[in-house]
Amino acid sequence: MEVMIVDDEVVARQTVRECCEAEPDLAVTGEYANATTALAAIRRHAPHLLFLDVQLGATSGIDLARALAPPTLPLIVFVTAYDHYAREAFEVSAVDYRAMLVRVRQRHTAQSVSEREIQLATLISQLERASRTVQEARPRLLAEAGGHHHMIDVAQIEMLEADRNYVTLRVDDKTFHARTTLQQAAETMRSQPMLRISRSCIVNINHVCQVNRTLRGDFVLLLRGGTTAASSQGYRDKVRAHLEKLTFGRN
Repeated sequence: MEVMIVDDEVVARQTVRECCEAEPDLAVTGEYANATTALAAIRRHAPHLLFLDVQLGATSGIDLARALAPPTLPLIVFVTAYDHYAREAFEVSAVDYRAMLVRVRQRHTAQSVSEREIQLATLISQLERASRTVQEARPRLLAEAGGHHHMIDVAQIEMLEADRNYVTLRVDDKTFHARTTLQQAAETMRSQPMLRISRSCIVNINHVCQVNRTLRGDFVLLLRGGTTAASSQGYRDKVRAHLEKLTFGRN
């Protein structure tokens, strides 16, 4: 089967490509970082299988899938790193990759194009419903400051920082503490565009108002409340890739 990969993360494309290269019946014929270029290539070359990131930026993977039609409609595996999509999309990982390929091969030989259209429409509907559920959810966190407990809307939280058995929450120029782990706090914040910039720090992109670079290339993010947060070397490429998504005219 001829395969195309569409994902705006370089590392993600590389991971999928390496998995495909290990399969004798899969041949990667193209890799694309944005929906516009990918759509033109798919219509030109009509691959059998498409690995497609759900979240591509301005034009999502869902939008791209909706734009496809016979006779160039391939089998589609939606790739996602977000748990709230995982129940609806095939999530590519070392654990379930081979099981997913078994299903793909079965559908490649047995499904008609019309059946593929129906299945894709159903899956797109499920993905959009999952997306709306997350966007509409605005949970509140209970955190402590000055001997009092406060209920905080997660949309107001600018940054999370790990602090031993606690997590520090930055809201404007105020600091709160919650007895939880950074991972648990990030899960509660999943309705927000969160970006992990170091092992112990996650920022809410909605509150980043300025981005600077250090001499060694790390990113320094200025938040609306006046707090600054610096990326670590291990997360530098991930932060760069995420910020590139937000750049006008990126191809």
